[in-house]
Amino acid sequence: MKKDRYIYPAIFDDGSDGISVEFPDLPGCFTCGDTEEEALQMAKEALALHLYGLEQENEVIPEPSELPNIQTKNHQVIVFIEVWMPPFRYEMEKRR
Repeated sequence: MKKDRYIYPAIFDDGSDGISVEFPDLPGCFTCGDTEEEALQMAKEALALHLYGLEQENEVIPEPSELPNIQTKNHQVIVFIEVWMPPFRYEMEKRR
């Protein structure tokens, strides 16, 4: 079922070449940025695009993991990313 608002945990990994971001609940959904601000913006865009794709393909959208169930390494942090889908869907539909 489509929701208007999604919140998913993302793992931010601060490396020597930038910040990589992956969503453990959404295989194949990842991005990166040179700064924290850029990584956060890119994470929102990647999440919205991935979820939109799942919606369009009528795929099951998994429930987000609970915080205690997510494993991280020392240089990684968990950030909850929120996306509001109605304006994103509207923009994507205009491109069709």
